[in-house]
Amino acid sequence: MLLEQPGRIGALRLKNRAVMAPMGTNYSTTDGLSTERDKLYYAERARGGVAMIMTEAMVVTEHARPHHNSLCCYHDRFIPGLASLVEAIKAHDCHVFGQLNHRGALLRRSVLNMEPVGPSPWKNPNTGDAVRPLAISEIVGIQTLFVAAARRLRQAGYDGVEVHAGNGYLFQQFLTPRINKRTDRYGGAFDNRARFLIETIRRVKDALPDFPLIVRLSAAEFAEGSYTEAEIIELARRLEREGVAALDLSGGSNESPQLSKYCIQPPSFPRGCLGPYAKPIKQAVQIPVLVAGRVVDPDDAEALLRDGCADFISIGRALYADPHWCLKAFGRVRAPIRKCIACNICFERLTLEKDVACVHNPMIGTEFETLEHAEPQLFPTLQSRDPKRVLVLGAGVTGVEAARAAASRGHQVEIWEKSETAGGQMPLAIAAPDKLEVEPVWSYRWQQVKALGIKVRTSTVATAQTIKAFAPDFVIVATGARPRACPFDVSGLDAGVRVLHAWDVLRDPARIASAAAVTIIGGGMVGVETADLLALQGKRCTIIEALDTVAGGMARNNRMELLDRLKARGTAILSGVMVEKAHGTNLELRAADGTARSVEIGDCLVIATGPEPDRDVVPLLEEAGVEYALAGDCYRPGDFLSCLRDAWMVALSLEHRFRDAGTSGADARRNQYA
Repeated sequence: MLLEQPGRIGALRLKNRAVMAPMGTNYSTTDGLSTERDKLYYAERARGGVAMIMTEAMVVTEHARPHHNSLCCYHDRFIPGLASLVEAIKAHDCHVFGQLNHRGALLRRSVLNMEPVGPSPWKNPNTGDAVRPLAISEIVGIQTLFVAAARRLRQAGYDGVEVHAGNGYLFQQFLTPRINKRTDRYGGAFDNRARFLIETIRRVKDALPDFPLIVRLSAAEFAEGSYTEAEIIELARRLEREGVAALDLSGGSNESPQLSKYCIQPPSFPRGCLGPYAKPIKQAVQIPVLVAGRVVDPDDAEALLRDGCADFISIGRALYADPHWCLKAFGRVRAPIRKCIACNICFERLTLEKDVACVHNPMIGTEFETLEHAEPQLFPTLQSRDPKRVLVLGAGVTGVEAARAAASRGHQVEIWEKSETAGGQMPLAIAAPDKLEVEPVWSYRWQQVKALGIKVRTSTVATAQTIKAFAPDFVIVATGARPRACPFDVSGLDAGVRVLHAWDVLRDPARIASAAAVTIIGGGMVGVETADLLALQGKRCTIIEALDTVAGGMARNNRMELLDRLKARGTAILSGVMVEKAHGTNLELRAADGTARSVEIGDCLVIATGPEPDRDVVPLLEEAGVEYALAGDCYRPGDFLSCLRDAWMVALSLEHRFRDAGTSGADARRNQYA
């Protein structure tokens, strides 16, 4: 396996070709100090087998902070915490580089009142904030700040430094003629546009000649008027001549969702998508090249190495999803990889100033994502000393995860499912275009349920009597949700207008004839994905949404790509309107400002107004007198993140639940609704 072979970056020997990409977490303090949570997060990924970790982007000045809780390196007070972080990583035979960055024009006034600055007057496309052009004295000052921050990294024990000159941040803003309109020595011709970066690298190398330095670049901007392939290749050669140890290649720009998707790719992008753009750069230099971009499983990494696109693989979101990705890839941990599904909720949470989370790995950044907690079946000595008889009601994702987590700790688990097949809402989740990437959320867990020998009884309707007869110590209720009824009266519609629920359409889109006209009520994720599926099949769709925006629960890169696709296929979106009446073949709508309008429904009215919890089994559990907990959508309809987090932690609670003999069963049951 090429990925498992050792390699070198400068004088450093790396034990394999897997490098953890620099990714934000928001796990630090609001003052930018590293925390125990940072240490847990990075140490577990070092333990998981990567050869080197690139810690998240750290700012070189207090005037350029990207997030409220991001790591910082602009003052000596950060050195002790970073040194502790480095020590935690190196304890697992893992090298560590620190990435330094200045976002420039992409700084946000909404975050700590940061002033956007750049090469030229501009507007931050994400926020509309005006960008102030930097004076030459400020450019020189920023170069000095990078040198000082790199020195702090060395003092903290880092093995090297990466300067971020890609993804639309300050150095790239100077590199690209799209943004750089200067007429002095830092603008105009390519030599001038590259000057800021080259001078900065030279200053860092002059100050720290033996400290390995990597530069991250966007191999392509994917935008009209951007720098050319010839220019980025020439820049790579110049950086090599300046003594850079390696190049780390990404793509796109985080200035807008339309360009950010080339950096943080949605599921429509092919695996290893940046390989073709990295290959010409690698062929032009002798130093090692790292490449990122939709590396989901080991075969993706292996293909990039085999095809000569890179020397090392920069693995990003896949390590959010599974910190033990490498050990599993190399066969040293006998468990399936939790594969990244490119939902990009991780990135969205950072943008919203939340701590990073992963729908596939809901315990990320906590002590519960250690290998012992994530794959307890591998540790016989950690099995429960007091195993319980556990009944799980529902064989959807939540129920299967709860069963997996409980059985792998030694509990005796059985799953009952009233439907003929297991899977719950998974067929709905993977029905829309490009959504097959979501399937590993199910297959990872189902594979383990089978390996653990958990009995799954389908077509089984629970009753108070059968529950009593099973005699469980505890019941985990994972009965999910059901479609919410249409929020308005449809009895006045013509008989020729069919009324269906979006779930039924996603299960069987052939229920709607080809070239039919469809109106969808509800523009949440289910509504827009239903429209996406139908529009792909040539059906004419209109989405009606009461809120001002549609698909609000989706990560913005994925959302914008989907909306662009809907627009290209002629889907109409009416947002900020309520349905007042349905009659004949029409809907009467009213906007928030009181404006009224009538729209023709077409052939079919599809209801996608969200689900409601399915708690029908709760009275039966009360009658049976057993203790239980609600998990997932039957507690509160949500997403994979909330469902899997519920399931995982409710299963873990079995170790603690029976210690408290002072809580009555009735009290415990009432607590489920608190």
